[in-house]
Amino acid sequence: MDTRPVAVAVDGSDHSLRALEWAIPTARRLAAELVIAHVLPDHTQLWAARRSALGPGPALNDPVTDRVRAALSGRDELPSVRFDSLVGEVPDALHALGAGARMLVMGSRGRGGFASLLLGSNSLAVATRAPCPVVVVPRLARTGADERTSGRVVLGLHLGETADDVIEFAFVEAAARGVPLQVLTAYPAPPPAALMVAGEYPPGPLDPDQYEPAEGDVTREQAERIGPFEARFPGVEVDALIAPADAAGHLVDASASAALIVVGRHRRRLKSGSLLMGSVAHAVLHHTECPVAVVPAREDD
Repeated sequence: MDTRPVAVAVDGSDHSLRALEWAIPTARRLAAELVIAHVLPDHTQLWAARRSALGPGPALNDPVTDRVRAALSGRDELPSVRFDSLVGEVPDALHALGAGARMLVMGSRGRGGFASLLLGSNSLAVATRAPCPVVVVPRLARTGADERTSGRVVLGLHLGETADDVIEFAFVEAAARGVPLQVLTAYPAPPPAALMVAGEYPPGPLDPDQYEPAEGDVTREQAERIGPFEARFPGVEVDALIAPADAAGHLVDASASAALIVVGRHRRRLKSGSLLMGSVAHAVLHHTECPVAVVPAREDD
């Protein structure tokens, strides 16, 4: 049994409170403790020490915890809640918190529309480096009572890169929510015939193996990857889907009606400390309409 808590980072802003709204029912569904963490600047270290001396729970006269209290008040069903004040730079402090967490939930400072490209730098840094799954809740995502609890969980499955940890996370979330899991795998698509005729496609002989969809092979490999998890989670209805090219585009489209998108953090080819996490995860984080879970493989750190 996984006894690690669900952690959520709050700073009193609206986007962080939306993350809290998402984390509360998630912790309750998973029967996990909810850790509400507030990262304090270095110069408030003395204040944090004095606050800690008061014992567990939010300090008095703290505007951040006042907003958290208001968000928690009046709820009939709450998970076990613990408050934690962290000191230092946000990515570093949350990295340490994530080492003992089941998942870490954050808001995004994106402003919607085309400006949603402006994913908060802290959210991006934490999603890239944290040792646990990081769920980023965009501004327009439904949360709390309005959450798409009936929407499916969607897993972006790259047959050659997605780790089993990512697949397991998606199945656990679908099982906890009692919703279907859609597994989406993209395969290479040939260039449009018009481009080849016009000579606009990059020169050189076309490799038929590179562009042949081979749908049967992809379907078989996909079934082999998810088969063991279907056996472990017999109550989860699985919708296996393959689609041509543009995995990120398909996942962003799916986010319009999904409850959660799950993607892997592919770092095996990247230098240590890089702020890259794989092009699909990066694109989905910037354009999604629903919460996104970026899940590392256990060997990443």
